[in-house]
Formats: sequence, structure tokens, C-alpha cells
Amino acid sequence: MKYSTLFMLMAALRLGGCNRKAEPPAESKPHAPEAAGAADDHKDEPNVVKVDPGMQRDLRITTARVESRTGAEEAMLLGQLAVDQRTYAEVGAPVPARVLRLLAAEGDRVRAGQPLAELFSPELGRARADFLTAEARLKLAESALQRKRDLAAERIAPQREVQEAEAAFTEAQAAVRSARAAMAPFGVTAPTGELETQAGSSFVLRSPVPGGVIERTAVIGQMLDPATPAFKVGDLARLWLTVHAFERDAVRISRGSAARLSFAALPRRPFNGVVALVGRQVETESRTIPVRIDVRNESGLLRPGMSASAAVLVSTSGAQLLAVPVAALQRVKNEWCVFLPKGEGTFEIRTVGRGRDLGAEVEILSGLIAGETVVVDGAFLLKAQAEKGQGGHDDH
Repeated sequence: MKYSTLFMLMAALRLGGCNRKAEPPAESKPHAPEAAGAADDHKDEPNVVKVDPGMQRDLRITTARVESRTGAEEAMLLGQLAVDQRTYAEVGAPVPARVLRLLAAEGDRVRAGQPLAELFSPELGRARADFLTAEARLKLAESALQRKRDLAAERIAPQREVQEAEAAFTEAQAAVRSARAAMAPFGVTAPTGELETQAGSSFVLRSPVPGGVIERTAVIGQMLDPATPAFKVGDLARLWLTVHAFERDAVRISRGSAARLSFAALPRRPFNGVVALVGRQVETESRTIPVRIDVRNESGLLRPGMSASAAVLVSTSGAQLLAVPVAALQRVKNEWCVFLPKGEGTFEIRTVGRGRDLGAEVEILSGLIAGETVVVDGAFLLKAQAEKGQGGHDDH
């Protein structure tokens, strides 16, 4: 009996000890959810792309703010500068002629009628001789006509002789007019004045317009070809920029519309222009219409032949719109997206609604508000990184 009671007491103590040893694992159970939550924090968010600092330096990321402005639409057009044809002239010899003297150099300012060069042409000598001969015959015919009229008045000469003298006088007048016209291309109307003191076959080439000598190809002793200009003269204070617009844009461009100009040779100098003419015919090969823009060249920096781009207003809608640079918009999983910086190496992927093309910008219909910052340069590489990360998750 004594031993039976002792055995039961020892068994009870052993069972209690076992129960106490099982309690510590139960106390650790509440910590399991916290550990699971910490593991979830390291998972990539679906609308975020992360890059390490080294890669971010290589991306050379630039940003821009979402711009809110009126809904004026612009077309970016390319073209080339040219002289204003209203104040421009190409001056050459009317017939083959040799250069005797040069009276103006490239870059000189000249007035209308100012001599540019003295030329020699045997044809002018013949034209002058023909004029002098025709003029002498006219005087003789006029004298004969007057004598016949006097004799007819005294009834000494018949009326028939008077009529013949009148016909001869009319013919002599026509010969003089023809000889004078033959000298007109040389800038000569009669062999008098300044040209009378020169050799009979020399004449002066003059500028028909005021302006500057843009180009001079003539040299002393050269035989000038009438088909090749010896001087190009023009006023460069105003130039013409001719751009080519596609049909859909050209029909919406109005005369007098403003244009913002940029030149490859002057990247940091903005210029303004005004649409002066929209072509009336489509160029069949390019399906474009020429548009002429007047450009003031007050600084004198612009030169004919320079290439330029022009942002021309093609609509004037008064509604407000949001716009971002074209490079900021990327296609991710068949949706248009932009990337917004959210911290060191972290960028939010924001889905947006795309609207019209606005030249160097794109209209944003939804997904952004004015003033938010989006990535411009580097957006394409962020897109590649985002697609790479999304592809990795799909594999799992």
C-alpha cells in the first residue's frame, strides 16, 4: 500500500513536468505572422520599378513637369532659308561680254542703279553704230519731207512725192526705235552722257535693287555667259523660310499664324516668324504643300541656305490640356505609361491616356495632374527594366 501511493505521486510529477516543457513552443506562435509580413515587404510592387544607384547614374535620367496650357496644336515642319525674292536680283551680262573693271565686292552695300562692273561687248559697238546710222537717216528723211511739203504748197511738187517722203520718214522713225531697243539690254538708251566718254563697245552693269552683294563670281578678264549671274544682290534684313507641310496640316495653317523657329547652326537662339503664304498646289511626290514664313534677320546672324525647323500653329482651341514630352511616354504591356520618381532608385509606373500629338509633346487625357514630375531621358530604359522584372515574376 505504501509503495503503491509513492508510485502514483512520482507519475503525477513526471506528467506535470512534461506539460511545462510543451509551453514554450506555444508562446512562439504569435511571432509567425510578423515574420511573414516582413517577407512580404521585400516583394516587388507591380507598379514600381527599382534600379540600383550605379545603374541610375548610367541612365542619365532627366525629368520634366506635366504642363497645363491651352489646346493650341502645332506642327513641326522642316525647311530651308532663302532670300526675300521681292528684294533680290541676279545680275549678269545680257550678251557674252568681257569684264574690264569690278566696281563692287562681295559684302558691299549698293543702291539701286549703282555700277557693279564695266564690261566690253562687240555687240554693243554694232548696236551703237546701228543707232547712229538710223538717227542720221531719220534726220535726212525729216528734212526731205519738209522740203516736199513746201514744194507741194507752192504747187511745184506733186502730192505723190509728199506721200513718198512721209512713208520714208515713218520708216526712218521705226529704224531708230529698233536701234534704241537693241541697246536697252546694255542699260543704254542713247550714246550720250557718261557712256559717250567710254569706248564704243563698253558698258556698265548696274544693280537693279538696293541691298548687299551676296555673291560675286565675276573676275577681271573673264568672259561672262548670259546664263550665269555675275552678281547676286539682295536685302538680308528679311528672309523667307520655306517649309513643307503634309496635306492634313497645311489645310489648317492660316496666313498670319505665328511660328517658332530653331536653327541647327544656332541651337540656343530662338527666332519667330509669321506665315506669309500657304501653297495652292500639292507636290505629288512628297504629298506636301510648301508654306512660306517671313523671318526678320535684325541680328544679321541668319544666312540663306540655313536649315531650320518651325513649330507652326495649326489650331487655336481654347480648352486647357495636359502635355508631356514625347520621350516621356512609353508602351508597357500594351498600355501607355510614364515613370514618376518616388525616391532614390524608385520610380512609379503610371498608366495614362494618350491624346493628340503636339509636335515635340503629347496630350495626356488621364492619369496625371499638372505639376507632377515625369522621367524624359531614360524612360525607355526604365521601361525595359520594368518589363524584365515583370517577366521574371511570370516565370514563378
